[in-house]
Amino acid sequence: MATFVENRMTELSGRLYIGGEYIFGKGSQSPVFDPATEEVVGQFALATSDEVDTAVAAARAAQREWWRRSALARAEALHRVADRLNELAPFVGECLTREMGKPFRESNWEAGASASSFRYCAELARHEQGRLAGSAIAGQMHMTLKEPLGVIVSIVPFNFPVLLFGWQAAASLAAGNAIIVKPSDLTPLTLLMVMEAFDHLPPGLVQVVTGTAEVGQALVAHEHTHGIAFTGSVPAAQAVARTAAERFKPVLIEASGNDPFIVMPSAPIDVVARGAAFASFLNCGQVCTSAERFYVHTEVYDDFIAAFAEQARSLRIGSGLDNVDMGPLASSRERDRFERVLHRAIEQGATVVAGARRPTRHPRGWFYEPTVIEVQHSFDIMHAESFGPVAPVCRVDSLDQAIEFANDSNVGLGANIYTADLHEALRAVHEIESGIVWVNTPLNDNDAVPFGGRKLTGSGRELGVEGLEQFRRSKMVMISPTAEADPEWFPYPDEDAYPG
Repeated sequence: MATFVENRMTELSGRLYIGGEYIFGKGSQSPVFDPATEEVVGQFALATSDEVDTAVAAARAAQREWWRRSALARAEALHRVADRLNELAPFVGECLTREMGKPFRESNWEAGASASSFRYCAELARHEQGRLAGSAIAGQMHMTLKEPLGVIVSIVPFNFPVLLFGWQAAASLAAGNAIIVKPSDLTPLTLLMVMEAFDHLPPGLVQVVTGTAEVGQALVAHEHTHGIAFTGSVPAAQAVARTAAERFKPVLIEASGNDPFIVMPSAPIDVVARGAAFASFLNCGQVCTSAERFYVHTEVYDDFIAAFAEQARSLRIGSGLDNVDMGPLASSRERDRFERVLHRAIEQGATVVAGARRPTRHPRGWFYEPTVIEVQHSFDIMHAESFGPVAPVCRVDSLDQAIEFANDSNVGLGANIYTADLHEALRAVHEIESGIVWVNTPLNDNDAVPFGGRKLTGSGRELGVEGLEQFRRSKMVMISPTAEADPEWFPYPDEDAYPG
């Protein structure tokens, strides 16, 4: 018998969420697959250009109504969104697991983590709406006002669709904007289900327009959208940035990660091995901040790789709705791409320590065993995002060499170091070229601390005060209490003329 969520997924199939209503899309339909079973679990609509225009028009109207409300009223409405996200979490979590495969524990967590962001942003935006400055002209009032951009376009990937949309929607709405999300073609039904948390807001303030990359580009290029938040590959991010630049739209981009993980001799190896497994194989390695390059000091290298391989072999693999630690990759194309990356490493001389094969116990579904390999820093896998369940481990002789290798990358999202030496920790914090450094605590977030990267990872920040500012513009205001002539006006005094 079908579960409530399965029935709801059928109801949402082929729909868009526009103007506060679920409507059947007028365009063609594409299937949605369960990556654990390869079965079709729904359909999603490819939005037409007319539907994009309708959504943008609805967003503009709703945004004006939203911004007219008091800051307190907006904050109260966002706290209600947080309440609804917590209520919906198990249903949204089941839907997400059925669409992209991650264990239910991880899927269930996303809506609750999004709720936390809504509560934080609701109060952060209410805290200040600008500032007064010391006036440059006596008797006047000079100030900065903070205003919304208008209509935000959010393009989110399949790996954390609820969380990433939640981060962007919380900051966008708190700043006074409307938002339109274009989900991944792998997880459209999840974000359609999430819309139930927003049904008390002005119709059109939050909308879902499904489709392929062309739909996303149409939203980015639209003359009546005003800010972009994009998470995806570097080439796709560059295309989005070029399109947004035509109208000088602010762009938040998180494009790629290839995070280093440094292990020093003072670190407790058993604990580090468990942390390494989590950092590598969370969500089957499909995390922008996954640990994808391990640099392990030679003094503890052998002990670490033995303990790490044992952790990898112990992980339970299977459907995310069962008692497992790791589900499948999100699609057949993702597994095929990942296998090409891994096979190239083996061609270059990588030694397989654990995994490196499809599990025989799961002939159906896009599963792959958690894999540990020994590599050299020069191998291709150390210089590109693998985005799958593989941990390449490289031996280093010193912290200097580890930091040098860590910085030898064209991306710079996160970085990890395990050490009990404070001097080593501080060197890593200051010398590694990344937007995030985790010392002995991999992959954690904080609503109050900005998240983002450097180099080709992208631009802008999510979370924290910086995340709110991403979706606001500043306006200079000068007020003279009386209308008086200014001594700087015409005619200019003769004594100020060029003396010759």
